[in-house]
Amino acid sequence: MNSELLITIAHEGLYLLILVAAPALTASLLFGFFVSILQTATQIQEQTISFTARAFAVIAALLLSGKWIGVQLIQFTESIFRLIQQISK
Repeated sequence: MNSELLITIAHEGLYLLILVAAPALTASLLFGFFVSILQTATQIQEQTISFTARAFAVIAALLLSGKWIGVQLIQFTESIFRLIQQISK
């Protein structure tokens, strides 16, 4: 196995990591921003409001994108297994 192949696999793995984490991180960022704007406007500075809103947003994002995330992870795993078979021959 040459170094170019390892670098390609690592690159694809890191890109997949970014893609898989994006829905949850985006939902957390957006809901955190909107809740902080709302808290500033109403002058309510309770930390649990922000935390629970972000937690529910992340759960909802994972529920909505869970199938897509699973498909992406399975495709990547299958491609790695196919690559292992080709290398072992």
